[in-house]
Amino acid sequence: MRVSVRPVLVDALLATVLVAVTVYTVARSGTAGAFGWPIYLFALLTAAPVAMRQRAPVLTTVIIVVALVAYGLIGHGYEEVPNGGIGLVVALFTVATLRPRGVAAVVFLPTMVVMVIVVRETEGATWAAVVQATLVLLGAWMLGDGTRGWARRTERLAAQAARAATDERVRIARELHDIVSHHMAVVSLQTGVARYVLDADPAAAAGAITAAGDAGREALAEMRRLLDVLRVDHEPDYRPQPGLAVLGELVGRTRSAGVPVDVVVTGQFRPLAPGPDLCAYRVVQEALTNVLKHAGPAAARIELDYGELTFTLTVSDDGSSSPAGPPSPESHGLRGMRERAELYGGVLIAGPRAERGFAVVLRLPLTGS
Repeated sequence: MRVSVRPVLVDALLATVLVAVTVYTVARSGTAGAFGWPIYLFALLTAAPVAMRQRAPVLTTVIIVVALVAYGLIGHGYEEVPNGGIGLVVALFTVATLRPRGVAAVVFLPTMVVMVIVVRETEGATWAAVVQATLVLLGAWMLGDGTRGWARRTERLAAQAARAATDERVRIARELHDIVSHHMAVVSLQTGVARYVLDADPAAAAGAITAAGDAGREALAEMRRLLDVLRVDHEPDYRPQPGLAVLGELVGRTRSAGVPVDVVVTGQFRPLAPGPDLCAYRVVQEALTNVLKHAGPAAARIELDYGELTFTLTVSDDGSSSPAGPPSPESHGLRGMRERAELYGGVLIAGPRAERGFAVVLRLPLTGS
């Protein structure tokens, strides 16, 4: 386990203070004169190991317990070093904080038994002293266990917040891609048409430039609406998101770019919920954008089938791929469409048609719509 420099310095300072207090206590008690240097050694070992408590908490606890037992055996009672027990309390707290609960319990229970025996065998000890020592050690273990649980909850919440932020960035990127990709494809095609027919047919060129301008303004409007949602210091925009109700406008822009589009509706029409409705609209938008960019001279067909439990949307074209090739199954646009479909319990399939062209099929459950 990696431990940063600052906690190590804090532990070293804590150990230094405990050592100083312990040595002072032993010197004042007169025990050292009766039993010699071993008393100082074991007294130091009840405090000095605290310096490595975060790097080796179990070993720290074992050393302190052994030192306390040895001190009690040599000095006929550990109560002559009242500050020696602080090191053990700190060590048990650290084990319960940094190690799994099972490991902490395995360390705590033998330590508790040994220390109860040591306290009980001390001359003049009472059961009140035994209970007091037990409660102090148990409190240290429980406090450490609670600290470990709090730290885990904090880490879990931080991880959830990070995932939520990542998901939000992906959602924003998907929205921006869908908005910019379609409208910029229309702008590019219309300006190309205008440049091509500018001299031969000025009226057609003017119409193409007008269509390009309209597409650019619509892209800016949608981007502005998206940015307004992200700004916390602005009044939220409650205008509805685009859906199949404005499919005609999307089809009109595509037709004005030179791609014939047929729309076929089958089944009993009923409006979709706002989320699936936006999903279906964005799928049509991305699919038509791919037709504009990849299909070459082609006609597109949009089929909306309202079944009993499933809404099926199919966007296909009969074109041949441009030199750039058909959209890759792992392209950002297709991946975004699949993510949208999965978000609402649906599925999206995209790939080349058997005869020619490309097809995108979206299926969404209608339950609850």
